[in-house]
Amino acid sequence: MRLETTAIVLALVLVTACTSSKPRYEYAPDMVDSLAYESFSASPVTRDGKTMLAPAPGTIARGAKPFRYDPGPGEAARAGRELVNPVQRTDEALARGDRMFQIFCTPCHGARGLGDGPMIPAFSKPPSLLDVRARTLPDGHIFHIISRGQNQMPAHAIQITPEDRWKIIHFIRSLQD
Repeated sequence: MRLETTAIVLALVLVTACTSSKPRYEYAPDMVDSLAYESFSASPVTRDGKTMLAPAPGTIARGAKPFRYDPGPGEAARAGRELVNPVQRTDEALARGDRMFQIFCTPCHGARGLGDGPMIPAFSKPPSLLDVRARTLPDGHIFHIISRGQNQMPAHAIQITPEDRWKIIHFIRSLQD
């Protein structure tokens, strides 16, 4: 009987503690609601007074894969020798490559890669992806061009994932077949 009475009293105490009419006391409130500084505001905590700090040398952003080739034709040739397409050429890969090509490449290279895209009147004509030179470029070289850009073509590494770049190369090769 005594155990039952204690359980009932404890249950009543717990139930009455659950009302939201009065706020409860908070232990260490700054752990929940920490003071956040604006990105470009001054910080009293750091030596240089900057809030937004540069990452430590050698830091790689989460989910990012470093691309260890600099811009330029020599690096593109080196990428052509060293990089191999890791993506299998499947119907799904070709469909994804086609979609990415239509989004990112068609404005300049045209829907079939002939260098006749709708942006051409505003810029110089890009090379056809079906000519002999494009057919003989290794996949790694094309990957470098897509990633770093070349001549008037801008880099697309920020917009297109590495896997999608390789799928675009599969699609370009299917146009060349």
